[in-house]
Amino acid sequence: MPRSDPQAPPAAQSAADNWVKPELRHVLSEVPDACERLEYVGKMTEQAASTVLGLVDRGKPACERVSQRGQEIASAMTRLAESPEFDVARARVMMKMCADYAGSAAAFADAQNKLMTDVMMAQGFQDLSGQVIGKVMDILWKVEEELRHVVNDSHLPDATAEAAKADLAGVQVPDRAMQQDDVDDLLASLGF
Repeated sequence: MPRSDPQAPPAAQSAADNWVKPELRHVLSEVPDACERLEYVGKMTEQAASTVLGLVDRGKPACERVSQRGQEIASAMTRLAESPEFDVARARVMMKMCADYAGSAAAFADAQNKLMTDVMMAQGFQDLSGQVIGKVMDILWKVEEELRHVVNDSHLPDATAEAAKADLAGVQVPDRAMQQDDVDDLLASLGF
């Protein structure tokens, strides 16, 4: 669809404006808003992704520490259980290690629970972005439908042909040129 050109001759501009349906004009007026909405969703998605990746990076080292410490304690308990020198003193040391590990695992679980809540909150924009994307898609479907009507409607004049007619100047083609009698009549009516 040709855009209204502020520098186009008035006849060409009004010819293009006359064949554009009001529905299409209304839908096209919604396109900039749709673009802004999509840009907003893109920014929110990028921000949320950055936040989530930062939270995951922050949580991974703690996960690795808990896992490594758990494996160390499990290995030490296995060795102690299989050792012929199993005594109360060694058992107490092992129980102290297990108690410390259980306490740190509980603190780790609390920290991970908060981290997961933060991840969930960072993704909270998705409900809003889904609504925005739905509205933008509605606008785009309307634009497509109206453009199909414009393209397929045989009643509409060809805007380029209308503009070309308005811009014609200079020598005319023979079948449309004025005949000598017409020129003489015109000059006679003007008093020549």
